[in-house]
Amino acid sequence: MYQKFRFPSVKAAVSTAASVAATAVLVRSFASDFVPHELRHYLLSKFQNFLSTFANDITLTIDEVDGLKRNHLFEVAELYISTIKSPATARLQASLAENEKKINVTVGGNEEIADQFAGINLKWRLVVRKTEPRRVHYHDEFNSRVRSDVRYIELVFHKKHKAKVLEEYLPHVLEVSMAVKEGRKTLKLHTLRNDGMMGERISPWQSVNLNHPANFESLAMDDDMKQMIIDDLDRFVKRKELYRKLGKAWKRGYLLYGPPGTGKSSLIAAMANYLNFDVYDLELTDIHHNSNLRKLLISTGNRSILVVEDIDAASIDLSERNAAEAPPPPSGHPFHTPKITLSGLLNFIDGLWSSCGDERIIVFTTNHKEKLDSALLRPGRMDVHIHMSYCTPRGLNMLVKNYLGVVEDPLVLEAERMVASAKVTPAEIGEQLLKSDNPRVALRGLIKFLEQKKEENLQELDKKNIAATKEDVEAPVDIEN
Repeated sequence: MYQKFRFPSVKAAVSTAASVAATAVLVRSFASDFVPHELRHYLLSKFQNFLSTFANDITLTIDEVDGLKRNHLFEVAELYISTIKSPATARLQASLAENEKKINVTVGGNEEIADQFAGINLKWRLVVRKTEPRRVHYHDEFNSRVRSDVRYIELVFHKKHKAKVLEEYLPHVLEVSMAVKEGRKTLKLHTLRNDGMMGERISPWQSVNLNHPANFESLAMDDDMKQMIIDDLDRFVKRKELYRKLGKAWKRGYLLYGPPGTGKSSLIAAMANYLNFDVYDLELTDIHHNSNLRKLLISTGNRSILVVEDIDAASIDLSERNAAEAPPPPSGHPFHTPKITLSGLLNFIDGLWSSCGDERIIVFTTNHKEKLDSALLRPGRMDVHIHMSYCTPRGLNMLVKNYLGVVEDPLVLEAERMVASAKVTPAEIGEQLLKSDNPRVALRGLIKFLEQKKEENLQELDKKNIAATKEDVEAPVDIEN
C-alpha cells in the first residue's frame, strides 16, 4: 500500500525557512569574520566558473585598469555603449570638462544595455563595485587618482556566437568608438611643463584647448599653394598601408620658412583644424640632452602635429659636419654644458625613435632657411618646404574680405597694385585693417601705410647700393707683372 503524503503545515514551513535563513546568516557572518577576503573571492570565482560550465552564455569582462595603466579597450567599450539608443535605459551620467563646449552623456553604473549585431543578441553592462579607497597611477596623467570603486564592463552573448563576436563584432565596436572619439574631440595645444618634471609616470606635457579659428578658406595664401598643402595632407592620412609596405614610419615633415609675421602659426593651426590633430609645441632651447628629445617624442600622441619653432635660433651643435669637435669635458667639469647635437636632432627626426607612433606630422619653422644644415633639409626629414613670403595681391584681397567684408572696391584694387613692391607681411596688413570699423577709412589708412613702406624699401635699397659701390671703390687692386 502506498503511504499517503502529507504536506507540512504553514507554521512548519515558515519555521524551517527561518531556520535556514538564520543558518545562512550565521555562515556568512562566520565567513566574513574568519575567512580572508582573498580566499572568499577565490572560492566565489571558482563557484561561478563551475556554474558557467552549465550556462549557454559567455561573459567577456573588460577591466578599467590594466596593471598601472588605463585599459584602452575599456574606453573603447564605454564610448560604444554611449552610442546605443535604448529607451529602457534608466540611468545616465553627464559630464562637462573645464573649458569644454560638448556635454558627454554615458550610461550609468550597473545599467544593462541590449545590442544587436548581424542577428546576434548581446548585452552590455557597466559594473561599479565599491571598495576601500586606493590610489591608482595612470601613466599619462600627472597626478594619481584616489579611487573608491572598481569599474569594469561585461559583454554577455551566447557561446555559439563566440567566433563571430571576437572576429567581427569587437572590431566593429572599435571602429564605431574611434569615429565617436574623433567627433567629440576638442583639439589641444600641448606645451612642456614649466616644473621641469619628466619622470617615468609623469607626462612632460601640459595642455590647453586649441581654439584657434584659422582654416584654409580664410588663410591669406595663394590658392595654388593652399591646394597643394591640402592635397599633400590628404595623401598622407590615406597612406597608412603604403608606409607600412615600404617600411617607413608613418610621419611627414614640413619646413615653413620666411620673415616673421607671414602666417606660419596660422598655417599650423589651419592644418590642425583640417586634420583634427592635437598640436605639441616644442622649444628646443628648453632641451639640453639628446635623451630628453627621445622621451618627448614617444610621449606625444598619435594623430598629432609636433611643432619645432625657430630651429635656426636653438642652441644646437650643428657644426659636426664642418669641423672635428674637441672631446667634451667630463660631466663634472665646470664648463660642461650638455646640449643637443646635430646627430641627436637627426635621430629625433627620422631615427628609430621616430617610428614609435603613427600619423604624425613634424613642422619646423625658421626665419633663415640658409642657416640650416643641409642634412636637415633632405626628404625624409623635411619633406615639404613652404616659403611663407610677404603678402601677395591675392593674400591682401583675402585679408580685406576677412577683416572688412569688402569684396570689390577701387581702393582694394589700388592696394593690390601697391602691395607687391611694398614688402609687407599679412600680420602688418591685418593690424592696419583693424584701425577702423569704417571699411573705406581702413582701406585709405592701408594705402597710406603701403606708400610709406614702399618709400622705406627704396631708401633701404639706396643705402645698400651706396655701400656696395663704396666697397668696390675701396677694394684693393691686384696688379700682375
